[in-house]
Amino acid sequence: MNAPRDNLPETGAETYLFASPDSRHITWLTDALSPSGTLVILPGEPESIDERIAMLDPAAVFLDFSGGHAAAAGELHQRLKREWPTLPVLATGVSAEPASMLAALRAGVDDFIDMSAPAADAVNTLRKLLERHSGMQNRARGCTLSLLGARAGIGVTTLAASLSLMLHDQLSQTAAPPHGRNARRGVALLDLGLPARDGLLYLDTQSAFSFVDGVRNLRRLDQTLLHTALAHHASGVAVLPLPASLAQVREISHADSVALIKRLGDFFDFQIADLGGFSTMDFVAQTVKAAQRNWVVCDQSIGAIVSTANMLKELRTRGIETDRLSLVVNKFDSHVGLPAKDIADRLELPLHHVVPARGTQLLAAASRGEMLVRTARTDAYTQAVAALARGLHQEYACGAAQAPAKESRWSARMSQIAGLWKSSSES
Repeated sequence: MNAPRDNLPETGAETYLFASPDSRHITWLTDALSPSGTLVILPGEPESIDERIAMLDPAAVFLDFSGGHAAAAGELHQRLKREWPTLPVLATGVSAEPASMLAALRAGVDDFIDMSAPAADAVNTLRKLLERHSGMQNRARGCTLSLLGARAGIGVTTLAASLSLMLHDQLSQTAAPPHGRNARRGVALLDLGLPARDGLLYLDTQSAFSFVDGVRNLRRLDQTLLHTALAHHASGVAVLPLPASLAQVREISHADSVALIKRLGDFFDFQIADLGGFSTMDFVAQTVKAAQRNWVVCDQSIGAIVSTANMLKELRTRGIETDRLSLVVNKFDSHVGLPAKDIADRLELPLHHVVPARGTQLLAAASRGEMLVRTARTDAYTQAVAALARGLHQEYACGAAQAPAKESRWSARMSQIAGLWKSSSES
């Protein structure tokens, strides 16, 4: 790894931020983390801190608690936990300074790096923290589901909007009231498919706030902004569409777009990302990597099957393995003579679900400005979407109920550190 720098890291490298005024400590941590990624210095201005975190999406932040830096590091830690609660934060210091270790303990950092110890210990501590944090974060964040469609007309947007409504209804019946400023609640439909803003149209909803606006306001996102800026269907489902002018999409990066999707996971139980017909494979691939579940939607037409096969080929060239994807056969008609299992075999994907063809019923509901899943609860389409929502909801509830990860080595040493400090103070 090269010396710490203020620009973007190379593609594929993990990024870590370090707040320290001590050049010796910066050099030490730079060398220690060289096998893992790139160290970037965190600026002192609050606005610059938020921008740097939003831009770089760091794996962890290090704060220097040694010497006389403990007070400033403690204040910064409070701010990070308030504004970026899911970001792992480690303290650095030396074991010969128990006061700095105690300050880090009282601040509540996730772990401690002893700069007087071998550098390998720092890497090991970081690795274990990130492993713990990954498991905890998957439980703490809402579930993001991406719906992929290789071309327009497959019915991805109708399925995404319908699934959002059904999920929201199920959550409303079972979820406890949220607590805290950033408590997660409800469902967000990311209306990113083409033709643009069809999700808004189907839900008979208007929105002046777009996905591009969300990216531009990434560092300001909180529950208040989302409640006031995002469009909401009468059911309560939030909708974030593409901008009316698609030229604006070229003004934001794929990395920032995916950072927004990840950030929204802190506020919603479920995000349904409609990517039907979306042609920018780099963005689709990054979204698939960020999502917890990914469904490829295809119908029985030869054109859809060929287009889907080509899309999967493009995704594989970008490092997406088929074990991250499952198939939903939409608009299924048993009279066509092409079983859903055969489509799954041709595409080399596991078959997740089959949704029946109900074009006439869906069109009739749409002509009335309604969604079939809300007006015809016993319809075969509604029942199929309800089964999809129920499976997601049950899987989510089981994941949220998992036992928390074991305490870290730092947590286990907390009482010991406090006891040593008390003894040295009294002697």
